[in-house]
Formats: sequence, C-alpha cells, structure tokens
Amino acid sequence: MTVDGLSASVADNAGILIFLVILGTIVALVNKSGASRAFGKWAETHIKTKTGAALATFLLGVLIFIDDYFNCLTVGSVMAPVTDSKKISRVKLAYLIDATAAPVCMIAPISSWAAAVSGCVESENYSGIELFIRAIPYNFYSIFTLVFIIVLLILNFDYGKMRKFELRAENSGDLGALKLSEEEERTLRVDGPVNPSKGKLIDLIIPIILLIAFCVWGLLYNGYQAIGEGSFIEAFSETDAYVGLPWGSIIALIIIIIYMVARKVMTFEEAMECLPKGFIAMVPAITILTLATSLKSMTNALDASGFVGAAMANAQGLQWLLPAIVFVVACIVSFATGTSWGTFGILIPIVSAIFPETSSLFFVGISACLAGAVCGDHCSPISDTTIMSSAGAHCNHINHVETQLPYALTVACISFVCYLLAGLLDKINVTWISIPVGVVLVVAVLFYMKKRTAKVTD
Repeated sequence: MTVDGLSASVADNAGILIFLVILGTIVALVNKSGASRAFGKWAETHIKTKTGAALATFLLGVLIFIDDYFNCLTVGSVMAPVTDSKKISRVKLAYLIDATAAPVCMIAPISSWAAAVSGCVESENYSGIELFIRAIPYNFYSIFTLVFIIVLLILNFDYGKMRKFELRAENSGDLGALKLSEEEERTLRVDGPVNPSKGKLIDLIIPIILLIAFCVWGLLYNGYQAIGEGSFIEAFSETDAYVGLPWGSIIALIIIIIYMVARKVMTFEEAMECLPKGFIAMVPAITILTLATSLKSMTNALDASGFVGAAMANAQGLQWLLPAIVFVVACIVSFATGTSWGTFGILIPIVSAIFPETSSLFFVGISACLAGAVCGDHCSPISDTTIMSSAGAHCNHINHVETQLPYALTVACISFVCYLLAGLLDKINVTWISIPVGVVLVVAVLFYMKKRTAKVTD
C-alpha cells in the first residue's frame, strides 16, 4: 500500500512537480541577474527611516508571493544591509521574512502553495483551484498577520522578547547577527549576479509579471478547453491547475530566458546553469508534497474521512464550533510536524467529510484548516520556513522562534475568535462580518499593547 501510494502520488502530481522545478529555475535566474541586489541598492538610496526600511522589507516579501523558499532566501539577502543601516535587529528581520512567506503564499492563487492545496482536494462540485480561491477570504490567520505587521510597523513599537532585541540594537548597535564561517556563508548565500552592474529593478518585476500573466493564461485556457464557451469565472472554476500552471510557467520561463539574454545580464549558457540549480532548490518542496499526498492517499484508503464523518453525524448542534476546532487541530498538527503541506494532506479530506459542500461553512472549514496549518508552521521551531527565515536573516534560530511566538499567538487567538464568530453568523448568512471584526480586533490589541508597553517603560 505504501509503495502504491508513493508511485500514485508522483504520477498524480507530475504537473505540479514540473511547476515547482520551473519556479525554482526562475528564482535562480532572477538571483543570477542581479535584480534582487538592484532592489536592495534602490532601497538603500530611497529609504530614510527605520519604519520605512521595515515596510520595504514587508512589501518585498508580499511582492515575492510565488513561493515561500524564494521569499525566505531573497528577502533576507536583499534587505539585510538596509535594515542593518536603520538598526533593525536580525530577529525582527527574520520575523518580517517569516510572516510574509507562508501567509502570503497561502492567499495567492498563483503560487506553489495553491498548487499543493489543489492536490489535496477531492470534491465533486469544485476544482482544487476554485476551492482554494473561495477559501481565501476566510483564511483569517494569513490575512490578519499581514494587517498585524502593517499596524505594528506604523505604530513603531514591539513587545515581548522582540522589544529587548530592538532596544539593544537601537542603543548598542548589536543587531544579533550570526558570525558565519566561509563554508556556512557559501551554503546560505543566494547565487550572486554574473554582472552586478547590469541587474536592474525591472529585471525583478518583469519575470514576476510574466510568470503571473502566463500562469493565469494557462489556467484560463485549460478552463475554456474544458467548457468550450463561458465566462471568465466559469473557465477558472473548471480549470485543471495540474495542467494550466506547468504550461503557463514553461512559456514564462522561455520568455524570461530570452529577456535575460537579450538584456545581456547573462549568457545563454549561464541561464542554462540555473536549470539544475532550480531543481536542487525545490527538492525539499517536492519531497514534502510527494509525502503529503501519499499520506492523503493512505488516509483515504483507510477511510479516515468516513470515520470522522460518521463520528460527527450526531454533533449537528455544534457545527458552529467546528471551524474553530479545526483551526486548533491544524495548528497542533502543523506545529508538531513542522509542515503545512503535510497537514493539508491529513486534514483536508477529513474536513471535507465534516462539512457538506452545500453549506457556506464548507469554505470556512477548509480555510480554518489552511490557516491553522500556516499558524502551526509559523510557530514551529522545526518548520522549514522558520529555519530558512532565521538562516536568511543570519540570526540565532531559537531567538527567532522566541521573539516571533508572541506575535504569532496574538494573531492566532484573534483568528480563533473570528472562527467562532463565523460559525455563529452562519445561521444568519453573514459570515463575512467576521473579517472586519478581526481587523478591528488586531488594531485594538496592538493599541492596547503599545499603551501597556509604554507604562512598563515609564
């Protein structure tokens, strides 16, 4: 059964595996072109304040929404000189990297995470990509994390252990950066540009735009092939991400290579060297996706979803509690395993059995599963993105986990309350109210924490 599950997983997810390899190649091309370094130089010239440097780091993290690995490695190497000049501690940089990696990818329809979630969905009424898009508005943890960062940076304060590191950086200039050996530097460093002077900011923007545009085209083209005629929404709902994303990304990759060579930022031979590097960079993601979908196949073979569905059949009166419970369970599983994708594989089939697809709580429940997986991954010291964030910022890993945890738990508690609220409001069909309520709660909590922190300081 295990061998069958693994082989079926590779066969069923071949399209997404190709997409991941191409994604890794594009990342390598962008880094090789010097575009990331060009953004860093632009930021050093135009950013004058500490808040501006932190916001620029946040914006770059949001811009690189295609993949969390790309985000972690690129944002750290690009923004470290900028944040260092403004006396932002490395643990704060690591938090900004981590908080704009998985949360951003989880609400971006064109990303490796969207592809991974699509692979875990088996629905009679919705395609994987359609279900992912419909679940985005209720992914409270991801959305509120972004709101939390913006408000925190604008209010210009910190609390918990993060405050101690920020005060030390401000007063003594000790940023908490690790001193690495030459071998460690080579291991963690993103490949530098071939011709540093030729890489421009536009060389970062154009590849991202091309990738998004052609992936959307690939999805729509595949959708129209399936339905013949129809609206944009209908085509998107009927598309197959396992076909559309690989085709769109292949075309984008070809055009990006032509663009890079025409711009003379690299030769064709140097561009081809990025192909194996892209594959190597994505090996961890490919491995996780393969094992996660294999686990999903095994739980399906054991009829775990049917068991849970039968167990919950007599709990109809407690349906409003289920999104919040799913969120907590997903947090625990993801924290313990250190992987969001593995959590998807385990829980999405079970969540699909709990909530009927005709109910609006179906999307809330799926979103709670996805949000909890991101939250647990964000908090876990053994998570790959958490490790890569501390590596990208060159800070002590345990310090990163300890300083990030209070922020992540604050957003997690607010998200839990909003899932309870969404469950209650489902009875009157206004679950959407929980979204603005959550935003207000984030702002209110941060104002309270700032006031409390000021009193402690006084």
